[in-house]
Amino acid sequence: MSPFQMNQRRAGILLHPTSLPSHTFDDAEKWLDFLALCGISVWQMLPLGVPQDELCPYQCNSAFATNPALLKKIPALDEDDPGFAAFADSQSFWLDDYALFVLLKSRFEQQPWHQWPDGYKFREPAALNEICRSHPLQLQQIRWEQYQLYAAWQKIRRYAAGSGIALFGDIPIFVAHDSADVWVWPELFLLDEEGMPTVVTGVPPDYFSENGQRWGNPHYNWERMQQDGFKWWLQRLQHHFEWFELVRIDHFRGLVAVWEIDAQCETAVDGFWQKTPGEQLLTALQQQMGELPLVAEDLGVITDEVIALKQQFQLPGMAVLQFSFDHFDDNPHKPLNIIPNMVSYTGTHDNDTTLGWYRSIDEREQQHVDEILGIDTEDEVVDAMITAALNSRANLAVIPLQDCLSLDSEARMNTPGTTENNWLWAFTWEQLDIPTVSRKINARLENSNRIVT
Repeated sequence: MSPFQMNQRRAGILLHPTSLPSHTFDDAEKWLDFLALCGISVWQMLPLGVPQDELCPYQCNSAFATNPALLKKIPALDEDDPGFAAFADSQSFWLDDYALFVLLKSRFEQQPWHQWPDGYKFREPAALNEICRSHPLQLQQIRWEQYQLYAAWQKIRRYAAGSGIALFGDIPIFVAHDSADVWVWPELFLLDEEGMPTVVTGVPPDYFSENGQRWGNPHYNWERMQQDGFKWWLQRLQHHFEWFELVRIDHFRGLVAVWEIDAQCETAVDGFWQKTPGEQLLTALQQQMGELPLVAEDLGVITDEVIALKQQFQLPGMAVLQFSFDHFDDNPHKPLNIIPNMVSYTGTHDNDTTLGWYRSIDEREQQHVDEILGIDTEDEVVDAMITAALNSRANLAVIPLQDCLSLDSEARMNTPGTTENNWLWAFTWEQLDIPTVSRKINARLENSNRIVT
């Protein structure tokens, strides 16, 4: 597919592959057929990595590996497959160590790597060589799984391109401590001699949380990363561009400054802002790639420095209509303030569905929403919000499928700050009632001039 044109007016739907009826790639082509019927030209999704205990795609075992659960069936290992050999060779910079990581996690009953015996924890050559010699087939099977996921996705990507649909991915800015990346490249993170973080990630106290949020990821050793020209970051981003035409950087403000919390502190209260070399990183990426097919997740409290970095590299930000109903005229989420170089949403994976959100606010707020949208009843709110997103000046408007189907809070994907009942929602083909739903969406796109011809 040709490079993504952000200046083209178009529309997308947000749906993670685990929300497909099969929860896997198996029905992705049928889903793409539905999008094509609608006139949708962008499929946005969440990260495809291997999630940890709570299924969160933003806390994964690797910044490069793909979740094997996304394939219903992995074919039997065929070491003579020429595509496999080429894949294993081109991806060896992460794949071989990831296979070792998975094998050792299994051997040590899923304990985090920093609790392994020292020979494995500190990657002593003799210990790792012994594992490679004694378990060659198991390691090859893990590599084969990753190849099969890659091959399946490239087939999906070609199918999408044939329908004029761009794939829109997502990169979590931080990586999990118990990940292959931190185990393999500890020098790229701020760790002590035992491999434990000295400072961890989070955000400071605000209106919503008096103690802030302590996420617990290790921080990058940016000084060390700069010494090799951000090699790991460039490999990570290039890897994603082999899967997607467009990629969102989660918590983009972390490329300007990050909230560092002493690892011994149980809350985020005593953290501090530490500047990061985001400008140098994006410059290095631009020198390698030219145009940057990135979207900046710039939600929350954003400083002038974050806005300046986004504008310097002409990266589109995000506008979420659920955040637009305050009384401040300069709110960037208000439709009048949305500019073409933005992505407009009714809500994101972290928001309630539009119907669920509307039902959760008090009657006074509902009346204010009704007045702004020009509606009289609850039955009109979802359509009005979708219309507002599509009619905005943003070149790309993305609607969660849950809103296209007018679903309530039971279809919510994630509630931030909670660990139960998240990342589980999936639709059924019966819900789509394909001819009716697709015709309605197509008519909306025609009316908002978002059909790409």
